[in-house]
Amino acid sequence: MTLLVLGLNHTTAPVDIRERITFGPDIIVGALRSLTESEGASEAVILSTCNRTEIYCYGCDLNPDQLQAWLARFHGLEAGNLSAYLYLHQEHKAVEHLLRVASGLNSLVLGEPQILGQVKSAWQTASDTGTVGKILGRLFQHSFSAAKQVRTDTAIGDSPVSVAFAAVSLSRQIFSDLSQQTALLIGAGETIELTARHLQQQNIGRIIVANRTVAKAHELAEQFGGYAIGLTEIPTHLPEADIVISSTASPVPVLGKGAVESALKQRRHQPMFMVDIAVPRDIEAEVRELRDVYLYTVDDLEEVIQENLKSRQQAAEQAAEIIELRTGEFIAWLRSLDAVEMIQSYRSQAHLIKQETLGKAQRMLDNGTAPEQVLEFLANTLTNKLLHTPSSQLREAGSNGQRELLEAATTLFQLDK
Repeated sequence: MTLLVLGLNHTTAPVDIRERITFGPDIIVGALRSLTESEGASEAVILSTCNRTEIYCYGCDLNPDQLQAWLARFHGLEAGNLSAYLYLHQEHKAVEHLLRVASGLNSLVLGEPQILGQVKSAWQTASDTGTVGKILGRLFQHSFSAAKQVRTDTAIGDSPVSVAFAAVSLSRQIFSDLSQQTALLIGAGETIELTARHLQQQNIGRIIVANRTVAKAHELAEQFGGYAIGLTEIPTHLPEADIVISSTASPVPVLGKGAVESALKQRRHQPMFMVDIAVPRDIEAEVRELRDVYLYTVDDLEEVIQENLKSRQQAAEQAAEIIELRTGEFIAWLRSLDAVEMIQSYRSQAHLIKQETLGKAQRMLDNGTAPEQVLEFLANTLTNKLLHTPSSQLREAGSNGQRELLEAATTLFQLDK
């Protein structure tokens, strides 16, 4: 059986590639079923965020090349055009990779906590779809435990560093005093909620939350004294926004160049600061061409983020030690499954021998044989039958000079050399 992860992330692929390989809520269930029904995976989980897309699989017929071809085919791409951006990890490395991802050690923002929620969500979706079994179920639960230990035992999460924090930090560089500014937040997920919290801490003047579901936008806006609107109302309220931060799961842009151009005219070309955290992108790339607009994507935030990471580096080294230890624990459990199957097989074999010998002993008693003779027959027969195959194999190993097998038998049977 093979355990592997195939994927790409912010370090291996630019945003225009990542946005073409995402699995939105509308297609992820079908993708999981396709993997387990036709690609040799008995278990599968797909993790798809703005910074990464990863496929975790377990199965006896897994072929990495076939899996890569499936990923490209599913998204209508040529496999050869995608291979340069992909990474593949198997067995030990696959386990270590997931534990690092869940702990935030492989994130654009080192130690950011949002990724753990995304990993849990990916696992839950796969569980609900029926593509998580004994192995991936145990692996993902192990990753949750490891991530919790990393956050508890190290200072990895002490500094307020995240994509949301970086976006707010950039806005402060452009507008030194946020108390006079209006922020339009598009979306209502965790990232937008975290952004709103950081903006509130910086005394933002006013918050508008736009979302496809207005009720959800209202629920979020209410926490921060904001105003909720639907996505269709964005063009009306866009001229009010000095800061626009967007993070939705929309497969197409929700804000186009024309709407921004119109808003700038109404603002008399007062500058607008925009951050597009979404993948695929929420804001058309052409908006960057407009004067008086400062548009950043998640990739552009990296430089800002790096300045806030120094305090986390030492904690990351401590976290790596925890990850190494917890990876070893899972691999040991995975290897033990082979022993469990072997033990079950050996016990079944011994049980058949017992039943056969017991049957003969019972017939001897029925035929009047003395109980002492039956007991002696039972003991001798069981001993001889149980020892016959091991003795024969050890004798052959001795004849062939298989010292490793002999030494293993000495340990297995706890014999004096």
